[in-house]
Amino acid sequence: MNILVCDDDKEIAEAIKIYLENEGYQVLKAFNGLEALKLLEEQDIHLVIMDIMMPQMDGIRATLKIREGKNIPVIMLSAKAEDTDKIIGLNMGADDYMTKPFNPLELIARVKSQLRRYTALGSLEVKNSVYQSGGLVVDDETKQVSVDGEEVKLTPVQYKILKLLIANAGRVYSIDQIYENVWNEAALNSENTVAVHIRRIREKIELNPKEPKYLKVVWGIGYKVEKI
Repeated sequence: MNILVCDDDKEIAEAIKIYLENEGYQVLKAFNGLEALKLLEEQDIHLVIMDIMMPQMDGIRATLKIREGKNIPVIMLSAKAEDTDKIIGLNMGADDYMTKPFNPLELIARVKSQLRRYTALGSLEVKNSVYQSGGLVVDDETKQVSVDGEEVKLTPVQYKILKLLIANAGRVYSIDQIYENVWNEAALNSENTVAVHIRRIREKIELNPKEPKYLKVVWGIGYKVEKI
């Protein structure tokens, strides 16, 4: 599960990230409300830990924006202990509230509690072994790939690249990140290797490989599978 930590104190954000990663969560960081909202649009986030006092956009306004389109759990953090701040935060859409400094173990317990509740309510779509973007489907249990119902044969390396990208549809991976994830070794002179595999995948899954619908390049950054 993916958790977004938003706090303008980078040391606190990093400390929370380490604790959460030790529990097996994937963690993204933002340092103000605007950055948090941008990541929420780009990534599949299951819970947000949101500081209140931040520059550019504070946690209250960011939570209001989140609530306009998402019902994921939001845990608010604040250095203030007054009841009025807690009440404002909860009224603005937060699910829980913690006052700094806090016990990291208590934060972890609250994160798990909120995610359990979110899952029990049926709001959380837990990913299974089938990944889909439009007519492109990857079944990781059977290792089958199909486009518009027609099976596509990929080599093991091509399959691993496509699975990585479609399982994280919308996220851009650099060439080095693709290489390191698929080959499980440091990326050295990996550009041509990855580019060749990407081209061959496109030849198999795209109607027009020169104008791809699914597997797209983000110039100067890397590749992604489009969310459709």
